[in-house]
Amino acid sequence: MKSLFKVTLLATSMALATGAMAEDAAPKTAAPAPEANAAKSVPVALNVKFDSEDQKAAYALGASLGGYMANSLKEQDKLGVVLDRTQIQAGFKDAFENKSKLNDSEIEKTLQSFESRVKEKAQAKLQEEVKANQEKGVEYRAKFAKEKGVKKAESGLLYKIEVAGTGAEPKDSDNVVVNYKGALIDGTEFDNSYERGQPATFRLDSVIPGWTEGLKYLKKGGEMTLVIPPALAYGENMVPGIPAGSTLVFQIQLLDIKPEAAAEEAPAPEKK
Repeated sequence: MKSLFKVTLLATSMALATGAMAEDAAPKTAAPAPEANAAKSVPVALNVKFDSEDQKAAYALGASLGGYMANSLKEQDKLGVVLDRTQIQAGFKDAFENKSKLNDSEIEKTLQSFESRVKEKAQAKLQEEVKANQEKGVEYRAKFAKEKGVKKAESGLLYKIEVAGTGAEPKDSDNVVVNYKGALIDGTEFDNSYERGQPATFRLDSVIPGWTEGLKYLKKGGEMTLVIPPALAYGENMVPGIPAGSTLVFQIQLLDIKPEAAAEEAPAPEKK
């Protein structure tokens, strides 16, 4: 069964498709990327003893595979693809004892078909979520645009200058030092440099378009609210803490602007 294990893992990993369908190209971050939620640990049975390290290793391998499968199946359930757990256990046992009811070819074809169904379900669910998030974003931006002091750029970016700041605005090639809070339109916060206790520093043209454009309306020491439509943020891509199609809201404080370092002058020729 040369490809059984490989194909099986491929098929079960399709449960993660809800988070991967929109990752064809890595999107730019708004600043340091928000951290993904840490994986939940498996409950541990205390004071369990094994006769040998090999027994413990064997059990650990089974527990690892079982935990992976359980988490994958939960994700598939959310897509409406519910597999019979009893049959999964039976298939594992039969294959382990070399008594599989399906040959290699049947297994591979079945799993390929299963993979396609999961992909289709994941794509359909993603598009539903994108549409819902986009519609909510349109409503939110329309409401925000009516607030006093809010300006709308041709790109669709909305911004409100809270504190103007002084001096020149940053250019694409400048490095900016900022403190900020990032949230979804429902107020759910996904990133906060204040909580990290350290401002973020990055080249202005290295981040999402909404930031690159928005900070150019601000001067050193200034503060602003940016409301960024999906097209200027992550579009239909999903990133940790940010659903696909989301409108993003940032509170930003521009602490400093550091122009791109000038090329070093060539050393003067030595005197003979």
